[in-house]
Amino acid sequence: MAANNDTPESPASPAALKGLRVVEMGQLIAGPFCAKMLGEFGADVIKIEPPGAGDPLRNWRMIKNGTSVWWQVQSRNKRSIALDLRSPEGQEVARRLIAEADVLVENFRPGTLEKWGMGWEALSKLNPGLVMLRISGYGQTGPYRDLPGFGVIGEAMGGLRHLTGEPGRVPVRVGVSIGDSLAALHGTIGVMMALYHRKVNGGAGQVIDVALHESVFNVMESLIPEYSAFGAVREAAGGALPGIAPTNAYPCADGYVLVAGNGDSIFKRLMQTIGRPDLGDAPDLASNDGRVARVAELDAAIAEWTKSRSTDEVLAALAAAAVPAGRVYTAKDIHEDPHYRARQMILRQETRDGYALDVPGIVPKLSATPGSVRSSAPHLGDDTDDVMRETGYSAGDIAALRNKGAIE
Repeated sequence: MAANNDTPESPASPAALKGLRVVEMGQLIAGPFCAKMLGEFGADVIKIEPPGAGDPLRNWRMIKNGTSVWWQVQSRNKRSIALDLRSPEGQEVARRLIAEADVLVENFRPGTLEKWGMGWEALSKLNPGLVMLRISGYGQTGPYRDLPGFGVIGEAMGGLRHLTGEPGRVPVRVGVSIGDSLAALHGTIGVMMALYHRKVNGGAGQVIDVALHESVFNVMESLIPEYSAFGAVREAAGGALPGIAPTNAYPCADGYVLVAGNGDSIFKRLMQTIGRPDLGDAPDLASNDGRVARVAELDAAIAEWTKSRSTDEVLAALAAAAVPAGRVYTAKDIHEDPHYRARQMILRQETRDGYALDVPGIVPKLSATPGSVRSSAPHLGDDTDDVMRETGYSAGDIAALRNKGAIE
């Protein structure tokens, strides 16, 4: 079912990953998010789901017509096969699918596939060119490998949770499952590097081992170098960015505005705009280290200027001065913002449940081979028969497997 016409695939702009086959064994967020990105750029993604309930994400958060609206985004451009991986017959079907695949994505606890006879050693013999992405809480090795791990635990172990929130208060979530999404993005990068290696270095596949906490840790900037060099433990700082000034959230008459005035020339323009040229011209504030030493004074001066003005007034004045600034967006703000529409970041997608839905667009933006939404998210087992036939199963084979409960 076609899903939207905003990013069509055409002979002039073929999909970047057209011809790539991906088998997705993941559930919920990390593995499926990676497979979603591969599917958006043309990969044929075959999603294996357990018969009966399917991927639990089908029932997460807000439900419309019996299905999560999150599912409609996470599973677009995928084909669903309902397959019991706990049964010997289901495992054999999976092996046949994987034998013809380029990529396998899984995010089970380490050892699960090995118990089913589908570990790397077995699968690589079956398909030497296979690229196998394994996403887990703590990775495939190490003393914690067997512990259950979700994104929230990875965020905490990776160092992010300690830094979020206001100083002295309970550490808070960032509001989304950022640990899972970061792991998915690292997994996607790993898949593309492994595919390139396979292409130019002899055709061999390999395993990509992605841990949730390591994916978070990888974006933690100078956290560990600062501890190593100075024994400094970075702490929560609310809306500020410690060590860089001024950059913070400042109160307006009707909300908050974010201002990043930390570039040397930007700082001078910011101070001129708020009527404090004395600060802009102060020799000790000409560079970041001096501004950090007086950050409380600078934040107070900026807040004194913003608090009596509306966010629109503040943003207009700072835009005129070429000072980076922005409002705090809600879902409503995003949905109504013309810039999102102009860059096709809000798309209208038809669902298989009979209604249309506004959904996030596709990133990154490739000029010659853009991504697209070619099909809407499937119902459980929508594609079981088609995939089975493509894999060489006859109508009789399919009926027999269905009678045994191996497929649905």
